[in-house]
Amino acid sequence: MVKRVVISGAGIGGLATALACAKQGFDVTVLEQAKEIKEVGAGLQMSPNAMKVLQALDVAERLASVSFSPEYAGIRHYQTGAYFLKSPLGEAAVHRYDAPYWHLHRADLISVLYQACLENQVDIKLNTQVTGYQNQPEQVEVQTNQGKITADILVGADGIKSTTRQAMKGEEAVEFTGQVAWRGTINTKQHPDLHIPPEACVWAGPAKHLVTYYLRGGDLINFVAVEEKADWQHENWRQEGDINTLRASFSGWHPTVTKLLEACDESFIWALNSRPQLDSWRDGRVVLLGDACHPMLPFMAQGAAMAIEDAYVLSKSLKEHGDDIGLNHYQDARIPRTRAIQAMSKSNTSLFHMHGGAVGALRLNAVRLATRFMPSVANTKLDPVYGYDATKV
Repeated sequence: MVKRVVISGAGIGGLATALACAKQGFDVTVLEQAKEIKEVGAGLQMSPNAMKVLQALDVAERLASVSFSPEYAGIRHYQTGAYFLKSPLGEAAVHRYDAPYWHLHRADLISVLYQACLENQVDIKLNTQVTGYQNQPEQVEVQTNQGKITADILVGADGIKSTTRQAMKGEEAVEFTGQVAWRGTINTKQHPDLHIPPEACVWAGPAKHLVTYYLRGGDLINFVAVEEKADWQHENWRQEGDINTLRASFSGWHPTVTKLLEACDESFIWALNSRPQLDSWRDGRVVLLGDACHPMLPFMAQGAAMAIEDAYVLSKSLKEHGDDIGLNHYQDARIPRTRAIQAMSKSNTSLFHMHGGAVGALRLNAVRLATRFMPSVANTKLDPVYGYDATKV
């Protein structure tokens, strides 16, 4: 019987898992290597599948005041602005998928999850990093920089550079995907002349694309600009980018894009990396979750959503089936689904970056994207026992 769960990592996946497990009645401890809970990212697109979990965890209402509900999801031509795809969201998403499609700031989601964890008696230990573990017949001994701790289950939710994964699988090289991403936010009150449509928009262009959407009720414009690069040497998530280099890279694009980048004072740049796919996410009483086991390109806006789904399914599986069967059920349910979303995200590189250059093909593929994405992701049902129906991808 599972009683105590220890989670490595207090990011979105780790905190969602902690909250989900606490609500199942487990004694939960989160180990976070940072000295404070602080999210350095910017925007997130929370599709209905993720929102269903947040609703089930009783945190959706708290997020409503800091959310933005886009009217459409769109893909537009980088120069003319013509739409290849314009799919309704807003109230249409709620009506069709039984949950909203919201934009959230990462810091807001982290803050709400953190507070909910504290309210549910989750013990969060900062400045504590998992360095290894030892499986034992009735428990797992977790080794940290602060000493040892025992648990029934250890969950490695510590990101793409997971030390839990390293302890489980050994040294692995990070795989550079050949793409880098710039990110930034712009205060709309300081730039009232900017007119960004109230949508989740992908501006598709040759070998690069740019995504725009609002955050915090429209107070912020979030952008992510992705371009292909031959190599990348930096490892820092907060590598400050040269804003003039960014502007030059998107010179000649639609005025909406160029005006947006002119209004931006600073941006950060990072490599889009990956890890080899794993046939198993567990080792005895230790299991991986989120980016630690299935990092993915952000071209389906499903990275955080998949970790949130993981959290729900893992907590339900452990409650219903116990440790051994529960961990097997979790990974058997999640591996096919996350691999399918990884593949769809990767394939969207060609779509967003106009590989082949044919506008007609882009238009056709954009329609196919809509018909694939909506049934397989947004309309997924939340089963009361087993989580998501992961067989229908």
